[in-house]
Amino acid sequence: MATWTEETVKVAGAELAMVKGGAGKPLLVLHDELGFPGWMAWNEKLAQERTLLIPLQPGFGKTARIDWIQNYRDLGGFYSQVVREMKLEPADVIGFSAGGYIAAEMAAADPKIFAHMVLVAPMGLKPAEGEIMDFFALTIRHHLRATVADPEATPEFAKIYGGEMTPAQFEAFEDARAETARIGWEPFMYNPSLPYLLRGAKTPTLVVWGTRDGVVPRGCVEAYRKAISGAQVAEIKGAGHRPEIENEAEFVQAVRKFLAA
Repeated sequence: MATWTEETVKVAGAELAMVKGGAGKPLLVLHDELGFPGWMAWNEKLAQERTLLIPLQPGFGKTARIDWIQNYRDLGGFYSQVVREMKLEPADVIGFSAGGYIAAEMAAADPKIFAHMVLVAPMGLKPAEGEIMDFFALTIRHHLRATVADPEATPEFAKIYGGEMTPAQFEAFEDARAETARIGWEPFMYNPSLPYLLRGAKTPTLVVWGTRDGVVPRGCVEAYRKAISGAQVAEIKGAGHRPEIENEAEFVQAVRKFLAA
């Protein structure tokens, strides 16, 4: 296994918890609205040639909440400061779900901040057809199960969420959901002005989406394809909202090919 560590870095006026692992050119990873799930097989594969930098979002337990961050645009601005102060720009980035929303806000504000942008089942844009799942209407256990098409056929899902949830795990999930609600409730997990601001972003972009995603509809993928000139789409058949663990091999292959271009 690649060596990875968790440390706290003082950056952008905050003490930011960050997971680091691998070797090579930095690759920024923005986790989803449920928090960083742990070091998985896809992390291990990409860490063979890249140094993964995974900030743990403010308000999610490991990093203290930052009160001035009131929405996802603010959060994108905070992470942009992090990227600049760590001298990472132009960075390669992978954003998962709400993490994709954050990356898109960053690219809209500063098109030169990323060299490559991978958005995995991204929220952030209102779909022309379908709706982003109202996961706050679900219990955390049902929310988790909804993120994969077939939990029983996804071994790493059991690795992350298997067995009885400990009080500490439950509290961490509720912290994440509370912070997500605070900054993304209205409008629900999208920014109506974001597609217009993305028109100026020519960042090479790959949108990865599982064809059985029950959280983010195909309409969000089409919205990103329309908003970002030249955006590519990689569909992973049979996968749900977590293609990186549902079909790790195809996911890694698509990401590696795109980042090498």
